[in-house]
Amino acid sequence: MRTLLYILSFAALIGLGFWAYQENYKTKQVADEAERLQMEIGQARARLAVLRAEWAYLNRPDRLRELAELNFVPLGLLPLADQQLAGLLMWVPAGLPYAIFAALVARRG
Repeated sequence: MRTLLYILSFAALIGLGFWAYQENYKTKQVADEAERLQMEIGQARARLAVLRAEWAYLNRPDRLRELAELNFVPLGLLPLADQQLAGLLMWVPAGLPYAIFAALVARRG
């Protein structure tokens, strides 16, 4: 009877050791994957910071004004007419409730 108990205990010990080894290996894989993802996130944030800096540089008002003046005639740009401004002032406030409702729906969904 004792021999059977020893054999079962030894088999359980071997099984638990094998299980612990597998769990340790899986944990190391997950930790390595998390570290790799953190590095990718850091690189993406660095690229995003560069893009934001470029966007801020390219959208300087003095640069945009100069480009508009240079390309006013070649692009056939026209000055803003009174009717266009009046239409803008009429439609933007009227669409504000719809924009707020759409934002609330998007936030909940």
